[in-house]
Amino acid sequence: MFLPITDTTRLSQHMPAHGPVRCLWRADAALGEGALWSAREQALYWVDILGQQLMRWSPGHQRRRQWRFAQVVTAVAERENAPGLLLAMRDGVYTWDPAHPEQAPALLCALGEPAGNRCNDGHCDARGRFWLGTMDFNAQAASGGLYRIESSGKDRAQAVRCAHGMAVVNGPTWLADQRTLLLNDTVNGRVLACDVEPISGRLGPMREWLRWSGEDGLPDGMCTDEAGRIWIAHWGGGCISCHEPTQGRLLGRIALPAQRVTSCAFGGEDLCTLYITTARTGLSATELAAQPLAGALFSVRLSQPGRLAHRYAG
Repeated sequence: MFLPITDTTRLSQHMPAHGPVRCLWRADAALGEGALWSAREQALYWVDILGQQLMRWSPGHQRRRQWRFAQVVTAVAERENAPGLLLAMRDGVYTWDPAHPEQAPALLCALGEPAGNRCNDGHCDARGRFWLGTMDFNAQAASGGLYRIESSGKDRAQAVRCAHGMAVVNGPTWLADQRTLLLNDTVNGRVLACDVEPISGRLGPMREWLRWSGEDGLPDGMCTDEAGRIWIAHWGGGCISCHEPTQGRLLGRIALPAQRVTSCAFGGEDLCTLYITTARTGLSATELAAQPLAGALFSVRLSQPGRLAHRYAG
């Protein structure tokens, strides 16, 4: 039974009921990431960063599709005013249309990051701006930051650096009012929050919203549901956690049969399916034997819906 959202304040204080975790695609992804539901295609896009692959799962037809690129692909967004996708790759943001796979991705804007950095996680806000984290490729130097990518016309965009000084930036997502941005300072085990001016996108000072202890793993990708709850993937923690949106109080967890849980996104016709990506990279032979589904795409049905990802306004 799936419940309508009538009182989000009340609902946000409790974790919705959920069904069993299902393995949808045993992809053996080295670094599965970037889950994105396409309502237009009724399909789930995700990436294998280290495998340099974009993947698409179409649940209605039980169909899988993969595309390999000449460099890493780290995050995906749909375009509002043009066909195809926005792809975050190692050195910047590109446009590409899976309907024309013979065409190489076209550079939309370069970020000018240090040579040892790459793009990482990214999502669009309600105004169609693409917020993109970067990271040190070895996840050590505090050289990563957060960018706001804004369309400046047909196939043109400008990148504004909004935050810096973190080794790995994941997320971001927003609280329900779109006036608070959350991002993960992954290496330091912190979820940070900052006020965001909705029109200009200007950020206020960062503050700590949540901190994890070592046994919880590290916060990776995250998303927001229709009631405003925040769902966080735990790298090394083997779960997705659910939090109420005001103080970040833990409401519950969904355990996965893989320790390196990387991203999550709501999808399906009713947005009541939570899709979850995982990774294999860095696991020993013994760990891989104990986690044969590491690197797979999973799903779990929830009793209340999530939010559809916004599209890039370009």
